[in-house]
Amino acid sequence: MQNDTPRNTRRQFLKAAAGAGLATSGGLAGAQAFEYKPNQRYPDPAVQILDPSFTKYRIYSSTVEQVATGMRWAEGPAYFPEGGYLLFSDIPNNRIMKYDEKTGNVSVFRSPSNYANGNTRDRQGRLVTCEHSSTRRITRTEKNGKVTVLADSFEGKRLNAPNDIVVKSDDSIWFTDPLFGINGEWEGFRAKPEQANTNVFRLSPDGQLTAVITDIVNPNGLAFSPDEKKLYVVEWKGTPNRSIWSYDVGADGVSLSNKTKVIDAADQGGLDGFRVDRDGNLWCGWGSNGALASEPVEVNGRKVFPLKGKSEDLDGVRVFSAAGKPLAHISLPERCANLTFGGPKNNRLYMTASHSVYALYVEAHGAT
Repeated sequence: MQNDTPRNTRRQFLKAAAGAGLATSGGLAGAQAFEYKPNQRYPDPAVQILDPSFTKYRIYSSTVEQVATGMRWAEGPAYFPEGGYLLFSDIPNNRIMKYDEKTGNVSVFRSPSNYANGNTRDRQGRLVTCEHSSTRRITRTEKNGKVTVLADSFEGKRLNAPNDIVVKSDDSIWFTDPLFGINGEWEGFRAKPEQANTNVFRLSPDGQLTAVITDIVNPNGLAFSPDEKKLYVVEWKGTPNRSIWSYDVGADGVSLSNKTKVIDAADQGGLDGFRVDRDGNLWCGWGSNGALASEPVEVNGRKVFPLKGKSEDLDGVRVFSAAGKPLAHISLPERCANLTFGGPKNNRLYMTASHSVYALYVEAHGAT
């Protein structure tokens, strides 16, 4: 376990950021940070068991920790075991951040980042990034720091806004290409899409780009099953709810078939990024999807349209079996956009949640 308490980690981050010239007005978003206190009880009541089978993954004396805060919208976590650090995006602030597991320090890894969103580590230990807006491309950061452009167009037209990304064992790169990064000015620059669809792409090791899924509206998170025989993809604009679809991966490692809905966020959950553990369970970022109730309620003399799903009940991580059965909910004080497994034993769950990054040791290990 790290030596810094969450409170000290936050203080170190604010101090380090100020020393680097990142005052609140410079994008630290310090006014959006808040004092977080971990639960003092074991087992942590934030880990809510929805099915007794999940108990084997819970560590009795592990609690949710806040390891970083002060971001505007934290996303795209990727863990690098060689250096013992986590990289993650702070999209509106146009930067990639670094959390050092040994010291607890948080620093700016890259700024500007071209509004980087999803990040991952390839099989050679290099950072692969979805540049979400402006450049709208997939890049790889070489060991010497050089940035190599892997893809920025398809059939002669610019990509939409690369979002989330995974690397398969054959070194192919799979990524989603929804519209979020060009829909407005918050996460980049508004731009007209050039692609006819919001695709899921496969980039082969020799650089050939193929649209492997073309019929999902704004695909978001994606991940493979441990044996890579299934591909899971979030449909952010699913009807009537956000969903996760599974596809059978053909023997060629490329073709997909048998599209099946595995998870339906019927509780108004805002499915986003997710990861799969070695047992095939899906650990999903969760929170309100922002949908409004059909009728207003009175609040302080005003007619207000509330959310259909309460953020305080939804924010966190929802865990499902491979068959889509809910197993657990890890409650967080902020909406979780994405997550990854890390730590020296690959059993520390890192959760990028709105303004902060949280961590929890579990008895599960990431599939990759």
